[in-house]
Amino acid sequence: QVQLVESGGGLVQAGGSLKLSCAASGVIFSITSMAWYRQAPGKQREFVAVILRGGTTNVADSVKSRFTISRDNAKNTVYLQMNSLKPEDTGVYYCKSMAGATKNDYWGQGTQVTVSS
Repeated sequence: QVQLVESGGGLVQAGGSLKLSCAASGVIFSITSMAWYRQAPGKQREFVAVILRGGTTNVADSVKSRFTISRDNAKNTVYLQMNSLKPEDTGVYYCKSMAGATKNDYWGQGTQVTVSS
């Protein structure tokens, strides 16, 4: 069974930082691309960042200057470092695994991030 477990969310003031973690099991992590998405109340889930199995990253323009995605293959974990947080960053942050075009993607349960003004 593939399982992704996010952690590290919480309540922070605007301008603060959080580091989210997503621990994966049931996957060959080193050949699996990982991504972060987020969903604000009443809005669609949106892409935040992705890190490919080789380490190449892409980050959404809305957070590009503030968020960094990374991975530790030895720990089967992907991270999202979030700096200079804004209230509009508030939402549930989800981890996604992508093992290939012929394989299913999987989602974690999400972790809540709330940024107060």
